[in-house]
Amino acid sequence: MPRIVSLIASATEIICALGFEEHLVGRSHECDYPESVRRLPVCTEPKFPVEGWSFEIDERVRAIVRDGLSVYRVHEERLRELRPEVIVTQSHCAVCAVNVRDVEEAVRAWLKGPIRIVSLEPNTVADVWEDIRRVAHALDAAERGEALVAELQGRMHEIAECARTLSPKPTVAFIEWIEPLMAGGNWMPELIEMAGGVNLFGEAGRHSPWIAWEEVVEKDPDILLIAPCGFDRARTRREMSWLMRRPKWSQLRAVRTDRVILADGNQFFNRPGPRLVESLEILAEVMHPTIFHFEHEGRGWERWRG
Repeated sequence: MPRIVSLIASATEIICALGFEEHLVGRSHECDYPESVRRLPVCTEPKFPVEGWSFEIDERVRAIVRDGLSVYRVHEERLRELRPEVIVTQSHCAVCAVNVRDVEEAVRAWLKGPIRIVSLEPNTVADVWEDIRRVAHALDAAERGEALVAELQGRMHEIAECARTLSPKPTVAFIEWIEPLMAGGNWMPELIEMAGGVNLFGEAGRHSPWIAWEEVVEKDPDILLIAPCGFDRARTRREMSWLMRRPKWSQLRAVRTDRVILADGNQFFNRPGPRLVESLEILAEVMHPTIFHFEHEGRGWERWRG
């Protein structure tokens, strides 16, 4: 069986869901689920400090990208030692993980045997299913891939069918970054609609857009769901002062009705893999709490009590 290195967290989850965890020999610095993969050697690192406020991280990333550089570094020597036969990376986002160009450059100098590089590029929910199939095909496990996709689609379909009949459908502003302000794009608008909501910002299949605070105030969402990419709930709590000090914060409908939601944007929503199903479950029980009960509250999301 192949020796596999995964350089993106969502791919690691896909590989494990397909039943190939024991064949993983290396991971990225962000791969942390399932917990057991933390034992694996780390093959990447960021080129900038990831601590600090969201605006500081944004400035560091912009500076690196502006100079035409990659945001992450590949440990070439470690890859050489691990002798992978399959490397899974991505070409979706320069900020999310090591991209395929960096991996190709890392292996070009020492490529001696056949190494298969699988690059994922999910922009929609359908793309996630195709990425699962792509990984499964690379591991000669096409049937496992189809079975996993069918299972995940079935769970999503059950939620969507129930939510489709519900009313009213709350309007939702999904915040993917706090300072500067970014809304959720790509697969997020689809998930919000599947869960029985009305998405206010971002378009399905398009990258997450920057938005102005005045737009949020103008649209006055029923639900303000805050899940910054890469942040857990504790880190998001620390950032809430950036939103609370903005004009007319206290006048927002979501604030007045206690529907400001903090969710784990690191483990859910921003990882286009099997746990998008759990992300949909979170959205469903946030929007329609009397109908959906998946018990994610307190683990995947919480109400902001500030």
